[in-house]
Amino acid sequence: MLPLLNQLSFPPLRRGHLEALQVNLTYRCNQRCLHCHVNAGPTRTESMSDETLAILHQVIDAHPVHTLDLTGGAPELHPRFRELVSHGRREGLRVIDRCNLTILSEPGQADLGSFLAAQGVEITASLPCYSRENVDRQRGDGVFDASIQGLRQLNALGYGQAGSGLILNLVYNPQGPSLPPPQAQLEADYKQHLSDEFGIQFDHLLTITNQPIARFGSTLVSKGQFAAYMQLLRDSYRAENLDGLMCRSLVSVDWQGYLYDCDFNQMLDLPLQLIGRDRAHLRDLLSSELDGNPIVTRDHCYACTAGQGSSCGGALG
Repeated sequence: MLPLLNQLSFPPLRRGHLEALQVNLTYRCNQRCLHCHVNAGPTRTESMSDETLAILHQVIDAHPVHTLDLTGGAPELHPRFRELVSHGRREGLRVIDRCNLTILSEPGQADLGSFLAAQGVEITASLPCYSRENVDRQRGDGVFDASIQGLRQLNALGYGQAGSGLILNLVYNPQGPSLPPPQAQLEADYKQHLSDEFGIQFDHLLTITNQPIARFGSTLVSKGQFAAYMQLLRDSYRAENLDGLMCRSLVSVDWQGYLYDCDFNQMLDLPLQLIGRDRAHLRDLLSSELDGNPIVTRDHCYACTAGQGSSCGGALG
């Protein structure tokens, strides 16, 4: 997709203070979703090595980041996922698990929910709609029912319940080439529907704009919708969203330990720029400061600034 993302000119950006590591532990996943910008799936074999994990542990111990954001694929399928979670929590980090919900019912994961609750891990779970038909169309047959089962399991453990301290956020992605609706109103709709129909509670809904890359980008191209979607993103640009972009305070780490300004740049193979390095690596965080570092941008960055804005933490506006 990268050659198609060099037509416009996105404003230059520089980094602020590094606050979060978003670590892609593996591209392996028990699902294969149409909107997945990672192209994750059951046949992917990429997985972080023990050597790279050891460096990650060193960075966690030495660097004053406060958030460890674990993603994939399904990060829980990495054999040392729980060890990494426990290490991060011992060091006082806020640990986020980007969970697809269906992983909770996979073989060998029966106690996963209990482990996450005991560690006080924040769960950010993908549920792109509260309609069975729409979810299964985007993520595969039976995913909606398995997701509801997973949410009920998490609620029973205290997730999403007032006063429990166990945070459960859901993530919405549009079904097609459109911007997400206003986050606050959609969150209210989700909460009412999931409570009325299934008795499910959660904390917040995060709306994320689909990136014109990987599977979603290829689908747009095959349907002749790519140019129109890019024009929508460009026309919806809002400069006030620039200050809140996640790339200003987050570093994305791939399964080999290489650094990127965001997860989307990782998928486009646009490495973080660091003077004296062809490719910045985790070990560089032990000796280098990134404050003021230029951020690598291309046309897909308009997806994060369009309308209410979009980040891994939901809307910006």
